[in-house]
Amino acid sequence: MSTIATIARVVLGATFLVAAVAKSGQGRGWVQQASSMGAPRLVAKALPWIELVLGATLAAGVWPPWPAAIAIGLLTAFTVWIVAHLTAGRHPPCACFGAASTAPMSWRHAARNVALMSIGIVAALA
Repeated sequence: MSTIATIARVVLGATFLVAAVAKSGQGRGWVQQASSMGAPRLVAKALPWIELVLGATLAAGVWPPWPAAIAIGLLTAFTVWIVAHLTAGRHPPCACFGAASTAPMSWRHAARNVALMSIGIVAALA
């Protein structure tokens, strides 16, 4: 694996790990916040664990390229979710990184996810 692909994999993995820890640290607050945005409670409860496992497998380089491909899929779903809120005129708090991200959703959040998807593509193709 090339150095660039390794850096991409580790950066993407660290991003998911930070998001998972931030959401978990928020406890029930995360589930309530995600539910208020229309996410099913089961999804809201499972997401930090999914992000934790995904981030760890990416950072550790386990089972390439599958974790990167799954990360791209998850980021795509998040981006669609963000765009749906924005086009409907809703700007709830992002909550992407738990209590650490309370800014209202904006196109900046969608652009950030597209950048992360690009990093995922580099990690998946290497």
